[in-house]
Amino acid sequence: MRLRDEFDELERRIGYRFRDRGLLEHALTHKSRAAEDVSGGVFDNESLEFLGDAVLGLVVADVLFRRYPDYSEGQKSKIKAAVVSTHSLARHAERIRLGEHLLLGRGEEKTGGRFKQALLADGYEALIAALYLDGGLPAAADFLERELGAALEADAHEEAVGRDHKSALQERLQALGRPLPDYRVTAEAGPDHRKLFTIDVVVSGEVLGTATGKAKKEAEQEAARLALERL
Repeated sequence: MRLRDEFDELERRIGYRFRDRGLLEHALTHKSRAAEDVSGGVFDNESLEFLGDAVLGLVVADVLFRRYPDYSEGQKSKIKAAVVSTHSLARHAERIRLGEHLLLGRGEEKTGGRFKQALLADGYEALIAALYLDGGLPAAADFLERELGAALEADAHEEAVGRDHKSALQERLQALGRPLPDYRVTAEAGPDHRKLFTIDVVVSGEVLGTATGKAKKEAEQEAARLALERL
């Protein structure tokens, strides 16, 4: 097991020092690493992911409730979905270089686990749970408001002016005289209550965007956004 002192750099990046370093180590331990431990004393971070997902949802909902009282419930729900999406969380995980500190099994390491969006997003949620357990809701909320504040504002602005990447992609393709896009589910992973969908957006047989999300609509919107960037 890597020395906990090696987590100093990560603690500096997130602006929080853990009283219980074991919580941080637990949050960074992927199931592939736990499976390789013959002693049975290493536990993976899946239970922390579950808790972190709930804490994340509460904090984001609270921020939206306080900052945007005039937005409808539907608008706030759309902003929340964008901010807590797999793609969004993976991007924030990359910003704090979380992948460098993940504890992975040999197989996951060889297949590039440190760079997988779903794995990074799960690790980010587990980190949120560790912050919550170590410092209470204020510690988790402070971290999330620092980390996600700009994204919340950007998504709130987009919601105010209107955002639908799938419609925008369709309009762009029609303007270019190209066929309409086809959205294809290429992979499903995880248990039923935490399933992840990977979707390709295909135009004339060419994959223009690929994205993973906790819901098909989420993945389709992100794939469409990526396709728009390529056109």
